[in-house]
Amino acid sequence: MIISIASGKGGTGKTTVATNLGISIDGGVQFLDCDVEEPDAHIFLKPRIKKTRVVSIPVPEIDESKCDFCGRCAEICAYNALAVLSDKVLIFPNLCHGCGGCSLLCPRKAIREVDKRIGLVEMDSGSKLQFVQGRLDIGEMMSPPLIRAVKESIDPTRTVIIDAPPGTSCPVIEAVKGSDFCLLVTEPTPFGLNDLVLAVEVLRKLTIPFGVVINRADIGDNKIESYCKENKIPILMKIPFDREIAFLYSQGIPIVQRKKEYAELFLTMFSLVKELSER
Repeated sequence: MIISIASGKGGTGKTTVATNLGISIDGGVQFLDCDVEEPDAHIFLKPRIKKTRVVSIPVPEIDESKCDFCGRCAEICAYNALAVLSDKVLIFPNLCHGCGGCSLLCPRKAIREVDKRIGLVEMDSGSKLQFVQGRLDIGEMMSPPLIRAVKESIDPTRTVIIDAPPGTSCPVIEAVKGSDFCLLVTEPTPFGLNDLVLAVEVLRKLTIPFGVVINRADIGDNKIESYCKENKIPILMKIPFDREIAFLYSQGIPIVQRKKEYAELFLTMFSLVKELSER
């Protein structure tokens, strides 16, 4: 079973929910940190990285001895990664999505693809909890290919927890795609509600079943609960605004290691997730 944990905005407690859920499940868990621009699950799970591999995407390289500067490559590039002048082709690698269209359609065969490194996939093959994370190189913007590389490691024999990036853009869609269920972590604030509505729309488009976890549930107002009730969205867990939880978080200590009652709450939520995903 693949469970993704997402949120419409950053700072809602998504990684807190993901890591504590992974620890609470008794063995056979694979944890994928797909928040590759800012991976931080390792702070709580403390893996020992044993394997690292470089992830690259193909970008064009021009052989100007063959090029007649016809401009066909720039015409077909949807991302404006190439610009053709009268005697030169400019390449903007950070805009390139590595689709290969320019090299395929170049009438002079003047374009070849070369690998451009964008980041790393790091792994710890622990027996109880297997850990995989992506780490996007500084200055790189193309995170979906790295997220795909992390998800290539998915082990279907395990319960897979995917910590998705925040927001509702392409990286989030790439991370949650293929999930059996998605937990949306939110907070009872105006921003929390606004971004939850956006995330719900995305998951409905992707036809992924989902439920909500309300973090810091006793601050703010009850508009999140009213929205969920009106739209028949299950609220699977509420985590209070607790000074001790905040202190543990600041020390990189999972809640379930110090507040044992939360392990049972996370396991109860896991059971509900399994029931809802099978409907």
